[in-house]
Amino acid sequence: MATWIGEEEIEDLAIGAAILGTGGGGDPYLGKLMVQKSIRKNGPIKLIDPSEVPDEELVIPTAMMGAPTIMIEKIPNGDEALKSMQLLENHFGKKAFATMPIECGGLNSTIPFVVASEAGIPIVDGDGMGRAFPELQMETFNIYGVKGTPMGLYNERGDHCVLDTLDNDMLEYISRGIAVRMGGVAHIADYAMTGSEVKRTAIPNTISLCIQLGKAVRTAQEQKTDPIKAIQQVTKESIYGEAIVLFKGKIIDVERRSTDGFVRGKTVIEGFDEFDGKHLHVDFQNENLIAKIGSQPVAMVPDLISFLDLETGSPITTEGLKYGFRVLCLGIPTPPIMRSEAALEVWGPRYFGYEYDYQRLEDIHKRKESVR
Repeated sequence: MATWIGEEEIEDLAIGAAILGTGGGGDPYLGKLMVQKSIRKNGPIKLIDPSEVPDEELVIPTAMMGAPTIMIEKIPNGDEALKSMQLLENHFGKKAFATMPIECGGLNSTIPFVVASEAGIPIVDGDGMGRAFPELQMETFNIYGVKGTPMGLYNERGDHCVLDTLDNDMLEYISRGIAVRMGGVAHIADYAMTGSEVKRTAIPNTISLCIQLGKAVRTAQEQKTDPIKAIQQVTKESIYGEAIVLFKGKIIDVERRSTDGFVRGKTVIEGFDEFDGKHLHVDFQNENLIAKIGSQPVAMVPDLISFLDLETGSPITTEGLKYGFRVLCLGIPTPPIMRSEAALEVWGPRYFGYEYDYQRLEDIHKRKESVR
């Protein structure tokens, strides 16, 4: 059933999307301001369930691609993603019935709301990652047979193109180069599909889950209750799985660099309380990829690894991590659709160069509990 999204829901979405975004997807604060400005101008935005999209209608997902750190200084005009969608509408000779996110993380959960508001169309409650990932072929849309191109790319100067590739790996490879030459960031429309393909390939109801998570954190902050327990309760009742506390401590080192259209680096946290004397190492490529205590992984892709402010439970993106922050690292099991053999070949730990076979988050921590 359709839901109307106003400014308060966008406040909650920005929090929840940063939690599910595993540190990536772009600065949610910037995206929140963009959507709220559109809502004040155009009114609430219609969020629809995937089942409400007619099978033959056209859905065009929209997003930003590039290094999230660049977005902090390279502020968009606000209409780039809309124009990238319009490139595809002109290409197909058909208007989009709706847009949707390609990932439910940070800025990329909010950009489609700006597009929907300005175009006067609904946004579909779902996405193609169930989190954020650094590369465009890392989509359930790709895994389950949707062609990613033609793809529209647009930047803040008005430079634009329509890209067509033979496969979705080349979509990522070529468009990444274009985004780098557009200044490190491009606004995109890709994986155009029918309503029936949305129903078959999208991870459903992730946007409404982001809003639930954000509301739970905000309510806990207002009532001075435990925001971590609130997150655990929401995730326990979702298609994901109950969130697990991986570590608590102080950030003692952050290494971060922007290369090849990504932000790559690592974070080191010195533990306290029950983690006293231990160190957590987290690697990221836009998003947090693997977390280890010593040489032992405690979470790995595609399961979610997110940093929260220890006192407030507010999420911290990879570009926001700083020396001295007191943080809690949270792991969230990913939905089953993300754990198929075909999916793990595209976004499992070995794809990112780690010498580990994927281990489910809940299995790792079940073993740890049994050892205790």
